[in-house]
Amino acid sequence: MNNFYSNPFELMLQHAQQMAKALNPALESFNPKDFETLWPTMSKETMEFWFGKTINKDGLDAKTRLFLTLAGLVCQGAQADVAIRQAVRHLIEAEATKQEIIEAIGQMTVFAGLPAVTCALLLAKEVLEDEG
Repeated sequence: MNNFYSNPFELMLQHAQQMAKALNPALESFNPKDFETLWPTMSKETMEFWFGKTINKDGLDAKTRLFLTLAGLVCQGAQADVAIRQAVRHLIEAEATKQEIIEAIGQMTVFAGLPAVTCALLLAKEVLEDEG
């Protein structure tokens, strides 16, 4: 059997790396976690556009949408550490309090489980300590 077909995921990864290198040689060694340092928070205007009332003037505000985003990330098992830290940063920008953020994560215990909530709380703590 030809080794070429033995691992389709490895082949797919190789193709993705070749495409990235062809598009931009700097992308070949791109780490998704580096995105967090590139764009730690959105501007208020961008945040309001994506999470605010731009689409539905009578709908949820940015802060509420960000809490829902954080809850969803926690319920996924708190695997997306970069996304959780960014959501916490954006909540701070949207004037959420430390207590509100901690309560929102804690509320997910019933839905996501204690390990996911513990992980999310540790990630949130990193951001809250950095932000003072």
